[in-house]
Amino acid sequence: MPALWDLPDFDHHESVHLFDDAKTGLQAIIAIHSTYVGPAAGGTRFWHYADKAAAVTDALRLSRGMSYKNAMAGLPAGGGKAVILADAARTKTQDMLDCFARAVDSLGGRYITAQDVGMSEADMVSLSNNTAHVAGLPGQGGDPGPYTARGVYLGVKAAAQRALGVENMSGVHVAVQGVGSVGGGLARYLAADGAKLTIADVDNDRAVALAQELGATCVAVGDIMTVKADVFSPNALGAILTEASVPALRVKAVAGGANNQLALGPEGRLLAERGILYAPDYVINAGGIINVLRHIDKAGDDAINMRIDAIPARLHAIWDESEGTGTTPAEVADQMAKKLIGR
Repeated sequence: MPALWDLPDFDHHESVHLFDDAKTGLQAIIAIHSTYVGPAAGGTRFWHYADKAAAVTDALRLSRGMSYKNAMAGLPAGGGKAVILADAARTKTQDMLDCFARAVDSLGGRYITAQDVGMSEADMVSLSNNTAHVAGLPGQGGDPGPYTARGVYLGVKAAAQRALGVENMSGVHVAVQGVGSVGGGLARYLAADGAKLTIADVDNDRAVALAQELGATCVAVGDIMTVKADVFSPNALGAILTEASVPALRVKAVAGGANNQLALGPEGRLLAERGILYAPDYVINAGGIINVLRHIDKAGDDAINMRIDAIPARLHAIWDESEGTGTTPAEVADQMAKKLIGR
């Protein structure tokens, strides 16, 4: 493995912290990309990785994404992310959580954690017993999923309007990858609008149940990205848009809640060359962090909803500049975000 500074995704992180506790089995990474706007904020992911290098890469990419997401959402927070390396059985003990909380606390408030994949609201409450640097607790917004889902829903509608020229989602075919808290919430919003849905999830029973509830079509996970539809909405894990998968897409737009959808970055140009509109992930999926960080600037429900309601306007501004300059939406969003964090 090359030196940390030489990794493609290092991107001038302010600091990267590795924690290894033999007694509890905790192995964790906390990556702080930027504190230019405020304390680095981003969730903790509990995941089993193929190797430690993959975990480091994920932490770096997710941390940078949080810098951009928080800046573009107008939040008084920088970007950070934590990854706890789970074993194959995804064993999570109280001692491990307590140890991780102490690791967060050792950074003195430079990093604020919250929920992410594999970590629940109950886990956040547990962490708060050993550190004050936890967001999204009961009374502070709680589960970010429903808020992320609403923002993604508004972004999908904006993408359909832009790419298809439609005024509403009635009859618009959306292929939804992942129907957990975010994707499932999105699917319910779209179904209520009369959209045609094709869905898939690694938990096939969950997908089948939701399909029956909403009158959607359920397909295998491996088939969802090649479904002929109007919009493809990725709402599972990232890096799903690759040199191999983009040519197989049969849609007019990609708009979803998954983080780091572009595997390497140049896939944004591949989408543009195919005439597929792309909604930059950290812009469209900002609803959850907007809600979770409400306690930082004492934002109430009205302010939270106004910020989420502004997601379509941000997307249209990105698409306008993209069309005017020939730069891809992903590149435009990155340029805007970098300027906001002083880079």
